[in-house]
Amino acid sequence: MTDYQDDSLPDGMISKSQRKRDMDALQDLGKELVELSKDTLKKMQLPEDLLTAILDYKRFTAHGALRRQLQYIGKLMRDVDPEPIRQYLLVIKGESAEHIAWQHLLERWRERLMSDDKMSATFINEFPGVDPQQLRTLVRNARKEQAESKPPKSFRLLFQLIKQAIPEPGKPRQHMDTPEEDSFGDDA
Repeated sequence: MTDYQDDSLPDGMISKSQRKRDMDALQDLGKELVELSKDTLKKMQLPEDLLTAILDYKRFTAHGALRRQLQYIGKLMRDVDPEPIRQYLLVIKGESAEHIAWQHLLERWRERLMSDDKMSATFINEFPGVDPQQLRTLVRNARKEQAESKPPKSFRLLFQLIKQAIPEPGKPRQHMDTPEEDSFGDDA
């Protein structure tokens, strides 16, 4: 929300037009939330009444009911700090600077592992939860795939292994034997 203040108003007061713009911005944020999956919404740890309102929106089919429910979601959003929600949506969309930097880090590690055998030992030392045999096998198979111009199956699996070893900033570390739920950068 931006605080455009009308110079003709006393200090600290916001114009009616600005309040309307702020409410519309919250309603637009609510529109983005209703497009997310139920599992993603639950991960966001939204207030219970807001989560219920969003899930109710997904059940409705009539245009008028959807419009009213979206207005209600916007009203509930007034009691919530919207900034963490915006940041989470940026991460989901892959637009946050932190997320992009993390993906670049994963790519650099994959390039290093592919180019130099000594990097496997370095990676294993830095991230001790990694299975050394699995890492070396994936690197060897990915190199072979590239040399023979085969589809990059091991190349992608190597990326997934690195992704599990290096947690995304702000997210908990995945267990090495649990597959990652989201698929940011699968094709990288």
